[in-house]
Amino acid sequence: MSLRYALLAILRVGPLSGYDLQKQFSQSVGHVWHAPDSQIYPELRKMEESGLVEGEDQLRGERGRRRVYHVTDAGERSFLEWMNSPMEYQRVRDPAHLRAAYLEAVSHEAARAFFTAHIAEWDGELVQWRGELRHIELLTNPMLVRRLQVTAEADKVRTIAYKRIAYEGLVERALSEIAWARRGLDLVEELERDETIEAAV
Repeated sequence: MSLRYALLAILRVGPLSGYDLQKQFSQSVGHVWHAPDSQIYPELRKMEESGLVEGEDQLRGERGRRRVYHVTDAGERSFLEWMNSPMEYQRVRDPAHLRAAYLEAVSHEAARAFFTAHIAEWDGELVQWRGELRHIELLTNPMLVRRLQVTAEADKVRTIAYKRIAYEGLVERALSEIAWARRGLDLVEELERDETIEAAV
């Protein structure tokens, strides 16, 4: 259901076509809630059927048409109810940490490769999220710019501050995962060294 509210969050800023919504999604909400196009478009149709958004066909050029969606009153109420409801946390499902718990089944080389790949993955996320923080500070994040254009002056500081703290949390998560994987590499070296010493005795 979170995808539904992520889409509503974007459309509350202003009407968008499905294509433009997908683009805005990947540039903003997609950083904290991944969803491929194959999920976004069917969810949009369900939201329209439920009366949360309304689609309007518009001419595009001489022959083309596009469907533009905007949030209905029911969609606005649904979004605010969701925002004000208690957070429902999901139980952990973490494939990397699951695999780490059983690395004794593979060679030291494979364990080392696992932790190295984990660092590379989270290094990439760290670069992206630090980049988003810079865009927030410079007010060059496209979605944030759109939001601020329709935000009351008194609420702009809060809008920026909450966006910033969300990405600061993501940066901290990436740093934590990188530090964990580096400890994992140290552990591989230690275990390999101990086995070498034991074999030589």
